[in-house]
Amino acid sequence: MKTTTLLTCAITLAIQAAAVPFAFAGAEPLSTEVSVAASPLTAEFANDANLRGEVGPKQHNVAVLRAQILLDRARFFPGEIDASFGSNTRIAISGFQKNNGLPVSGVMDEATWVALNADVEPVLVTYTITDADAAGPFQQIPADMMDKAALETLGYRNLTEALGERFHASPALLAQLNPGKDLSRAGEAIVVPNLADAAPLPKAARVVVDKSDSTVTLFDAADAIIAQFPASTGSGRDPLPLGDWTILGVARDPVFKYNPGLFWDANPAHAKATIPAGPNNPVGVAWVALSKPHYGIHGTPEPSKIGKTQSHGCIRLTNWNVTAMGHAVSPGLPALLQE
Repeated sequence: MKTTTLLTCAITLAIQAAAVPFAFAGAEPLSTEVSVAASPLTAEFANDANLRGEVGPKQHNVAVLRAQILLDRARFFPGEIDASFGSNTRIAISGFQKNNGLPVSGVMDEATWVALNADVEPVLVTYTITDADAAGPFQQIPADMMDKAALETLGYRNLTEALGERFHASPALLAQLNPGKDLSRAGEAIVVPNLADAAPLPKAARVVVDKSDSTVTLFDAADAIIAQFPASTGSGRDPLPLGDWTILGVARDPVFKYNPGLFWDANPAHAKATIPAGPNNPVGVAWVALSKPHYGIHGTPEPSKIGKTQSHGCIRLTNWNVTAMGHAVSPGLPALLQE
């Protein structure tokens, strides 16, 4: 495949946003095996290590939810957690199975449940929305790039979007987990995926971007997998620049230097512009620069589309995954982009 010469992603470094502190309370697991078909999306059922059920194509249930959260904590990330089985969950299961010497099927079997359930912490916990959470600030995000350029920042639209990114969950899932709850009110106790206390990733020795399964994988010096992330990896018009490259560095909270002349689908009325930083910036909250000029691994304001839509040649991760990756890589690290 030919490497594109299209210049797609140029950014400058901005100040990293401060994290908002939060605290959890756990839930006790059940002691008996439960039926997935009759189980609502509640901590009572999701936290039961005896939970079994179909985790495969077209399934939306509490077993898928439990598997997704356990996979996330095992660092075989399934993308946005939504309790629905899709390609990102299948690839995460396959990666976990292969890494643990299990038959690779991409669906949950007993051996895979046993291996994942070595993690005994509850998968759903209670979180109380703080005053700082509810205060925002929040803003409307326009669709047009010229309108985006007129803003000072590109922050979250609302607290549900912010909480979704913090807990790696779709806003729709948060609503399902919390019927009747006000997800914008300080003091509201809500149920969320238990993903707050994950340790930072260790330092990686190399990075592999694989077009065949739309993943970015970090390896340590012993060639063991540190983490596997779902990714969007280019398109037919703007293909992934295959080959051996090098990590140049990490920019956190970058601005985006928009040049419509570099995008085949840009609005012809657009002009060059600087798009301000924020989680709804086109390249998200971090940019991992590659030695291929103007290419990198970056975040996205649309986590639900990771691995499901094409990119303009760069490699997209969820904002939380690119943040985690940014702490694990350093300048000079080899990065293989392969078919």
